Amino acid sequence: MEVADSGGVSPAARRLGVSKSIVSRRLIRLEAELGVQLLARSTRGAALTEAGITFRDHAARACAEIDAARETILPAGDLRGRLRVAVPLSFGPTHLAPVLAEMARRHPLLHVHTVYSDRFVDLIAEGFDCAIRVGYLQDSTLVARRVGPIYGKLLASPDYIEAHGCPEKPEELAGHQALMQGTETWQFLDGDKVVTVHPRGRFKADNAVALCAAALAGLGIAWIPDGITRDHVASGALVPIMTSYPPPPAGVYVIRPPGQQPARKVRVLTEMLIECFEQSSVATS
Repeated sequence: MEVADSGGVSPAARRLGVSKSIVSRRLIRLEAELGVQLLARSTRGAALTEAGITFRDHAARACAEIDAARETILPAGDLRGRLRVAVPLSFGPTHLAPVLAEMARRHPLLHVHTVYSDRFVDLIAEGFDCAIRVGYLQDSTLVARRVGPIYGKLLASPDYIEAHGCPEKPEELAGHQALMQGTETWQFLDGDKVVTVHPRGRFKADNAVALCAAALAGLGIAWIPDGITRDHVASGALVPIMTSYPPPPAGVYVIRPPGQQPARKVRVLTEMLIECFEQSSVATS
């Protein structure tokens, strides 16, 4: 698993604190026992084969079960084992990475492995203990815990508004280009009522920073968290629109596979995130 996570034999050896030859011999012995090639090697590096990906995913789940067993036997004291968590790329490095770093500092026996990506990972198949997701939560069989709010605005550039006009009501968005992450719906508050809109557009990206760049280029209208657009709004490069119909606050959620009880390391991370959002208005705006 270290070879897969670190991207090769040499970086895995450095992370494990052993020689490259030891890692290579263990990998060769494992491939011989399984009768399949797990790693495809070339002059440019190494990558998992299809069999390697399958074995890595099963091994990750097995490691998670071992960690859970350790926690059951030793419920108190320092966390130990591995915490593998998926975090959004456009929000995680600035807002969530400090929390994960503090968790690792408090628990020196815990190995924290974070994957930063706006892709919706398969928690079970890819061996993640949990994921942190930002936005409006879709229906899912996964278990979710809301840890804090996140605020955003509907925005467009002055050039777009000059060329295409500015919608004033949710129903007018049908005549505009929307910048979206996928096929999501947009929600707006009309007094106490929530109005749902299904926007359409030709530009999509799974990253809020990329959507911000598209909005700055005048490609359309986007809902983007305030933390990403604050400077652009202050400079006038982006203009809040439809302010009479504000979007309801989105959420930051800890998502985990279904089960009886979350692992203690997931509970601790969840509690630290809730504390962070309660104490810091910067993280939610």
